[in-house]
Amino acid sequence: MKIGILGLPQTGKKTLFQVLTGAVLGDHAVQGKPIPGTAEIVDERFDRLVKLYRPRKETRARIDLVLLPKVEQETIAKGDIFKNIVDVDALCHVVRAFQDESVYHAMGSVDPFRDVESINGELLIHDQIFVEKRVERLEASLKKIKDARQAREYELMQRIRDHLEEERPLRLMEFSAEEDLLIRSYPFITRKALILVFNVAEDAVNDTAILQDIAVSCDAQKMEAMLVSAKVESEIVQLDSEEEKAEFLADLGIEEPALGGLTRLCLKALGRMSFFTVGPDEVHQWLVRINSTAPEAAGAIHSDLQKGFIRAEVMKYGELIAHGSEAELKKQGKFYVQGRDYIVQEGDILNIRFNV
Repeated sequence: MKIGILGLPQTGKKTLFQVLTGAVLGDHAVQGKPIPGTAEIVDERFDRLVKLYRPRKETRARIDLVLLPKVEQETIAKGDIFKNIVDVDALCHVVRAFQDESVYHAMGSVDPFRDVESINGELLIHDQIFVEKRVERLEASLKKIKDARQAREYELMQRIRDHLEEERPLRLMEFSAEEDLLIRSYPFITRKALILVFNVAEDAVNDTAILQDIAVSCDAQKMEAMLVSAKVESEIVQLDSEEEKAEFLADLGIEEPALGGLTRLCLKALGRMSFFTVGPDEVHQWLVRINSTAPEAAGAIHSDLQKGFIRAEVMKYGELIAHGSEAELKKQGKFYVQGRDYIVQEGDILNIRFNV
């Protein structure tokens, strides 16, 4: 799961990337090529399971992040920015929503909604250009020879073109399994999940007016949105202890650092959820697609577990915390044995029985 971070110049995307990944980047680092990084998912449930089991090893789930080159006329004209975007699963658009006369704005003034529309427009144009070229090639090919597969693709491409001409991203378009197979390898950007991160001033971290104002647009275009103050977040990570961080957050009225909220939105946007494996050796958080079966979740751990799957022993996180131990869960009849058809639920704790 790879999330691409993009935005106009001077939006705070590099600062946010550094906060999320712990990377230290020089001023020249964002020029040219994308920069990869990794962020651990912050999950209170994981922390409580670690306290309960006190394992020798603890492994959080991670997501891959990519800091993309800044979006400006030069990168748009060359098309390099779009080539980089194609390789990610979702986009995190960092939007400037803070006023600071000492920091220039590429568009001349701070207007977050204008900037969102501008970037969205560029992504739509990219997809429109691609589909127009593809339609032309298919038309030329079908005049020479009739091919059933190309004919189906031609009809699909015409529908995609009509959809995009209505200025609607492809996230809103339903595709059958066959249609998805036809276009899976194509570089459509507006099919990707999109998360808007409004970078606000320190005194605006709890002002949800921006989110309220863009809520209708988010619903209409299947976008997620959140607030963050990259400046505040960069100060938090420099604090030495968890107690200092907690006190700093409390003083500002911030419920959690940006990493927790952003990774949660990323999982939601990509249709992923967490499950856990626990024990004295290791507490491990895993990611799997929503509605995955128990064997599919086993496969996320290791392919051998999926191949030789026998059953899954399941504990519910809330029930485990409420009763305090596995032994007590068994006494209460809340230690569940599930077969191949079981659909894993968010926060399940699994022990996979298998035989290879």
